[in-house]
Amino acid sequence: MKIICVGRNYADHAKELQNDVPTTPVIFMKPKTALLFPEKPLYYPEFTDDLQYECEVVVKICKNGKYIQEKFAHKYYDQVSLGIDFTARDLQREQQKKGLPWEIAKAFDGSAAIGNFVPVTVETQVSNLAFQLKINGETVQDGHTRHMIFSVDNIIAYVSQFFTLHIGDLIYTGTPAGVGKVKPDDHLEGYMQGNKVLDVMIK
Repeated sequence: MKIICVGRNYADHAKELQNDVPTTPVIFMKPKTALLFPEKPLYYPEFTDDLQYECEVVVKICKNGKYIQEKFAHKYYDQVSLGIDFTARDLQREQQKKGLPWEIAKAFDGSAAIGNFVPVTVETQVSNLAFQLKINGETVQDGHTRHMIFSVDNIIAYVSQFFTLHIGDLIYTGTPAGVGKVKPDDHLEGYMQGNKVLDVMIK
């Protein structure tokens, strides 16, 4: 099982981090050990002083595929949820300054929180999903997939040129503006189309 992540897929988020808006998807990956299962807490890592949340729509691959055409990409996923790409922002900035990879800032254990999946239906079309992240009851991110720079189908077509997609792979599709810090005892809740699908406590 692979966790494939897309960076800078919402223009407002790219701008808030003072990054260029990409012309092709920015792809990075996390290992299986990064997965934080539903209802499990995240223990604040000792190696960072700036742990940040990035709430994202996540699709689950349901069919093996390689070199998938965009027009057929919708056949390769049938479930959707929300996830959080936890990021050690201080480590990420240090790595970026040195021109080094981000893995220690993005791929550590528990850095890929995942919510409960729901079937893709007329009501949960990934091209038309509203989602929110609340921390301690306050909305901190309010996104919509229509604002993605690269659609889910476009991402699948692009990624599958490089990596064979397998059943069970997860694709984290990028975060909207509003990312920020978390601290111990914070309670994170993710809502998709008004329904709660994600719940994470920071310990």
